[in-house]
Amino acid sequence: MAEITQAVNNTTYDENQIQVLEGLEAVRKRPGMYIGSTSQRGMHHLIYEIVDNSIDEALAGACTEITVRLLPDGSAEISDNGRGIPAAMHRTGKPTPEVVFTVLHAGGKFGGQGYVISGGLHGVGASVVNALSTYLSYTNCYEGKEYTQSFERGKVVNEFTCKGDTAKHGLTVRFLPDNEIFEEFSMGFDYNVLLSRLREQSFLNAGIKIIFRDERCGAAGGNSEEIIENVLHYEGGIKSFVSYLNSVKTCHLLHDDVIYMKAVRDYTTAEVAIQYNDSYNETVMTFANNINTVEGGMHETGFKTALTKVVNAYARKTGQLKDADKNLSGEDCREGICAVVSVKLQDAQFEGQTKTKLGNSEMRVFVDNLVTEKLGEFFEENPSIAKTILEKCLEASRAREAARKAKESARRKSVLEGTALPGQLWDCQEKRVDVTELFLVEGRSAGGSAKDGRNSRYQAILPMRGKVLNVEKSRLDKVYSNTQLIPIIQALGCGIGSEFDITKLRYGKIIIMADADVDGSHIQILLLTFFFRHMRKLIEEGHIYLACPPLFKVFRGKEERYAFNEEERDLYIAELAKGDPSKVTTERYKGLGEMDPDQLRLTTMDPRFRTLRKVTIEDAIESDTIFSLLMGDEVEPRREFIEQNAKYADNLDV
Repeated sequence: MAEITQAVNNTTYDENQIQVLEGLEAVRKRPGMYIGSTSQRGMHHLIYEIVDNSIDEALAGACTEITVRLLPDGSAEISDNGRGIPAAMHRTGKPTPEVVFTVLHAGGKFGGQGYVISGGLHGVGASVVNALSTYLSYTNCYEGKEYTQSFERGKVVNEFTCKGDTAKHGLTVRFLPDNEIFEEFSMGFDYNVLLSRLREQSFLNAGIKIIFRDERCGAAGGNSEEIIENVLHYEGGIKSFVSYLNSVKTCHLLHDDVIYMKAVRDYTTAEVAIQYNDSYNETVMTFANNINTVEGGMHETGFKTALTKVVNAYARKTGQLKDADKNLSGEDCREGICAVVSVKLQDAQFEGQTKTKLGNSEMRVFVDNLVTEKLGEFFEENPSIAKTILEKCLEASRAREAARKAKESARRKSVLEGTALPGQLWDCQEKRVDVTELFLVEGRSAGGSAKDGRNSRYQAILPMRGKVLNVEKSRLDKVYSNTQLIPIIQALGCGIGSEFDITKLRYGKIIIMADADVDGSHIQILLLTFFFRHMRKLIEEGHIYLACPPLFKVFRGKEERYAFNEEERDLYIAELAKGDPSKVTTERYKGLGEMDPDQLRLTTMDPRFRTLRKVTIEDAIESDTIFSLLMGDEVEPRREFIEQNAKYADNLDV
């Protein structure tokens, strides 16, 4: 304490240390606080902020069409046919549109009737986009007049101007993300990621038309040599959403029609759409005011509670469950379900700026009542579909009981006890989760090299022999009896499925280290499928990484270089050749086991020199689809995917 006190006493702390950030300086100083990150994901967030404002116009009944354009210079343009922004002078003494684009927490969503329902409750969207853009300009058509203004990095460069009369109405915003802010600016916008988000918004707002055009033609991150256009327009709303989600999977439907329910009360609306398939996974997506509430909330709780209640009540009524039988669990009732729950309400309460969990307690009761009434009626009116769904749930219950027995058997053998560790694990000395690393290493030989090459203070090694179970095709009873997965579950210590508890995680980084060949890639995807289906929060919270071992060793005498691709290899050959390439030797690594401990440490394990790729989920829908497609039972969709994407494959050892 004395040392800390002395350090504080030696630091000057007076009025000069109190900083006041004027205008949008705070956004440029700490952009991550407002858009999550300054990666490509953050660039996408800029588009989402402007589009969300147009969606709010649609919720207000004032907008039917939105156009999003990705332009050749790397900028984006979003336009709508809504009301535009009120153009009179604001009480602050500035034109109202200028206030919207330059003042944080300024907007029409904090009171009054401008926006009865809105997702953009924080009012930071347009001004944050302006602050983080090299330039931004808008054209505002409001009540028969056209107004323009432009900015550079949040500051006015062309004053608010009325261009005259117009028959148009709505707002057009064009901006270029600031390359001083975004470290991945050169990557440009990802069309497919944006397409998925815009399609989602179109589903959630039945009837709205979203036109999405990529006009970059290979420039500034463009992924095609020609203009791409998608028109997103779904009159069926979330019914179409569920049909779409099931259509892109490789499973088979248990009933043809999507079950749809809706309730309206004053300014509150709840919609639920469900359809079962024969897979073992559940897909439940929830939204509040068009915001994807990935952490759920009260509306999701109401839906799940009511679904379980209705299925059990029907099972008892039809005699499928006897008096002595236990109720079906929520997991039993949701196996194979594809469901979308969308609520729209005033004064939505979200947890934090990220808005990932709905906190309005009244929505739990509202959705519960809707599903209890409407799904119960549907089962009574459609007994054949109800019977099919119930049989699926009962089958899931039997499998869950088998999984319980397999888990208990594993526990009796001490392999799943919280304090037990797998025998093949070489653990580390450090116990602090924020500094520890667990390497899942393909092969015993590579595992031995990794053990000898690691820093044993904080790096643990778990070698794997053979390929792990494909959990996409397997229920939990198979997982709990699999000799490859049990050591991983045991080493991580946080359980799986309904028993998963991330607070018990023993390692901050889980690093998959596999050979740089086709088999290694297959092992990676098998493990990622396991984590995605049974420990998804590890991915969502940034704990899963892929190691990047080198492909080549280039050496001349005692001088050696390690290359991770063919371009690097050729560069090192030229560097070491010194005019004579025939004295330079190149070795192609077939596997991790070919490297000795020093080489493995230097190239793949030492934080000072290694390259790790963090596994993230940018798009949960697309991720779910890809795992189902690549790891599911259907061969033909997988063949089509490979044929369409073969041109992107590299470093194949064939």
